[in-house]
Amino acid sequence: MARKPFILRIDEEILKQIEKWAADEFRSTNGQLEWIISEALKKAGRYKKEKDKEPE
Repeated sequence: MARKPFILRIDEEILKQIEKWAADEFRSTNGQLEWIISEALKKAGRYKKEKDKEPE
């Protein structure tokens, strides 16, 4: 999976909490954000890997 750079504006307090959570789980802040987003997408039924997508 290619990774695309993306700029994110985020509340300072939220970022501090994400950084702490990431450190607790031995992840980078970026890795933690990616994990949080992918889990939210899975929970909402919106996450499909490339191999799972239906052909167009």
